[in-house]
Amino acid sequence: DKSAGCSRFQHLTLTGGAIGLGPCASVGAAVAAGASRRVVNLQADGGAAYAPQALWTQARERLNVVTVVCANARYAILELEQMMQRTNSNNDVSREPRASKRLTTLADPKIDWTRVAEGFGVPAARAECPEGFARALKRALERNGPSLIEAVLA
Repeated sequence: DKSAGCSRFQHLTLTGGAIGLGPCASVGAAVAAGASRRVVNLQADGGAAYAPQALWTQARERLNVVTVVCANARYAILELEQMMQRTNSNNDVSREPRASKRLTTLADPKIDWTRVAEGFGVPAARAECPEGFARALKRALERNGPSLIEAVLA
C-alpha cells in the first residue's frame, strides 16, 4: 500500500453518471470535514465547467478546499462516450468528425481557470510544469480558505 506512510485521509470518487460533481461534492466534503481538514478536488476542466459557482460557495464559506483543475482543453469524458457509442452500437456518431471534435473542445475560446477562480473570490495559480505545480500546491495547502490550481496538461 503506497499510502501506508501518509497521514490519515479519505478518498471519495465518482463512479460515473454525474459530470461536474467534483466542485459541488468538495463543498459538501469540506463542510462535513470542518475547518481542521483539507479537501483536495482533482477535477478535469470539462467537468469543472459544469459547476464553477461552487468556487463562490467555497470563498463565501471560507472552506479549506484546494481545487486542481486538470486543464487539457477537452471534454475527454464525452470523447470516451462517443467512442463507446461507435463500438457498442450501429449508431455511428463519427459521421461528422469535425462537428464531433468541435463539440468536445474547450480550446475556442480557452477557459482561463485562474481568472474564473479569482472572479469568484478564490486565489488561483497556473502550473505549466511539475515544479510549478509543486510550488502552487504547497502554497495552497498552507493558505486558509479555498484555492485553485490550473494544472495545464495541453
